[in-house]
Amino acid sequence: MQLRNMTLYSIFVRNFGGTFKAVEADLPRIRDLGVYAIWLLPIHPVGTEKRKGSLGSPYAIKDYRAVNPEFGTMDDFTHLCETAHALGLKVMIDVVYHHTSPDSVLRKAHPEYFYRKSDGTFGNHVGDWSDVIDLDFDNRALWDELIDTLCFWARYVDGFRCDVAPLIPLGFWLEARKRVEAVRPRCIWLAESVEHEFIRYLRSEGLVALSDSELYQAFDICYDYDIYEDYIAYAEGKIPLSAYVKAIERQESTYPADYVKLRCTENHDRPRTAALFPDPVVRENRLAWNFFQKGLALLYCGQEWAADRTPSLFDPDPVPRDGEPMHEALLKKLIAMKKDPLFSDGVYTLEARENDVIVSTRTLGDRKAVGVFSMHGEAAPVAVPLADGTYTDLLSGAAYAVQSGAVMSEGRPLVFLIG
Repeated sequence: MQLRNMTLYSIFVRNFGGTFKAVEADLPRIRDLGVYAIWLLPIHPVGTEKRKGSLGSPYAIKDYRAVNPEFGTMDDFTHLCETAHALGLKVMIDVVYHHTSPDSVLRKAHPEYFYRKSDGTFGNHVGDWSDVIDLDFDNRALWDELIDTLCFWARYVDGFRCDVAPLIPLGFWLEARKRVEAVRPRCIWLAESVEHEFIRYLRSEGLVALSDSELYQAFDICYDYDIYEDYIAYAEGKIPLSAYVKAIERQESTYPADYVKLRCTENHDRPRTAALFPDPVVRENRLAWNFFQKGLALLYCGQEWAADRTPSLFDPDPVPRDGEPMHEALLKKLIAMKKDPLFSDGVYTLEARENDVIVSTRTLGDRKAVGVFSMHGEAAPVAVPLADGTYTDLLSGAAYAVQSGAVMSEGRPLVFLIG
């Protein structure tokens, strides 16, 4: 299994049908996209004390070993997992071990597991997370409690996406991985790694803040938040395309050779791609580029419909899924493309060209993939590393001529496979 060849589909149950049964009913469609695994945002009961909004954040968990009754029963959840597995899908769930809701079962049973402020009251280190209280990882008994909980869920699921993983000691994650492996061999571990600025802030406060390089000792996959600031800065016109490309290139020499980044243009914490890029042609280029990059690709539920509103985490806010998904056909081609060994093992190059075009290659032996991505969706001649001749675009099926080392881009993304 090469995670770099795979696509992960993220689902917030509350806003995507509202129940485990509703998600289960949609699994055949999700499977037919070609995705490898689904990731369910937290499935546990939400606390009521200091709740944000009418329903509360799924990241303010009341009971780690139960499911949210609004979503269904434990039997409903296990049946969802069984159906996913029968369809060939892996299942991942969110792990939120930095904090719980103030009224959590764990806080009531083991108050000694929690951080206390100087006045002796429960609290947290990050001020705007007002609906949670922090766990105290200096208490080693807490480690056993949490790892036992992971082992419980590992009986049903194939992996974990770990919320704010850098804020938790590396030793905990290493021990967790070792013990979970005995229950779920080859369990998938995804870390929500964080931006450089957040790491620097946490360290200035004397708090644990793991870099991506540290996290890769325990995790298979890290977020690409190390370059998210560059991505947004470029999208807002604050830096040139070349600066964004250089940031991506630095990953090649910064992380282990087998590093896997989670590549996404949106998720539950970030603006929708359709909101950032209303022009569908521009959006197609961003999507195609996301899949061409080295790493595991993420789709956030509703992205195939070009949903432009980031659903609320605190109130009812169903993802609109009316009509035919406008990006579904393109996504199926991109997901299938990514499964080619070129995208796990091929040598990876990228270059910023004139007219805000990225040209990227993946080379493996005598095979090559060449991608042309117009970040502004504009037609222009683009120099490409191909011999003169005629090539078929994988995405459109159209033939394109390369003359004098250049192809005429019509503004839409192009992918040529050679060999």
